Amino acid sequence: MFRWLIGAVLGIAVLVLSITVHGQETAKEQVKGLDEQVQEIKSDLLGIAAELNQLEEKLLYPSNTQVAVFVSLAGGETFRLDSVEIRLDGKPVANHLYTFKELEALQKGGVQRIFTGNVRSGEHDLEVFVIGKTGGSTDFKKAERFKINKDVAPKIVGITLAVEGITIK
Repeated sequence: MFRWLIGAVLGIAVLVLSITVHGQETAKEQVKGLDEQVQEIKSDLLGIAAELNQLEEKLLYPSNTQVAVFVSLAGGETFRLDSVEIRLDGKPVANHLYTFKELEALQKGGVQRIFTGNVRSGEHDLEVFVIGKTGGSTDFKKAERFKINKDVAPKIVGITLAVEGITIK
């Protein structure tokens, strides 16, 4: 009887352990399944957010009134750019103070979108004010005025900064 009791206890212990192991495997599979579902939901949300951003831009800046202004440095320029201010039709539309990292990116050929907005078709005054320091640490200020013509299509204006002057494309 004692052997039978020990056999029964050992049998029950093996059964409990196998159920526990099986339960742990099932729980791991469920957690893994939940992780995959969470990742799918995150991917879907990121996709929806990107679509919403595109729709928002189309609504806020319709292509027939959109103008975008980009800033870059002329090749080989080593001056330190401190700030740029953009005025459109006499109204300030953008003002940016540059950090060291932003300046470094521009010096390496980077381009910054400084303004996106809506304007009616026709001719507009674009004023660009630049403050910085030359290679010899001399302060300089540049101001240039340009005429841009906005038609029905979106308008892209590229501003290239140099110590000698400011140009647009």
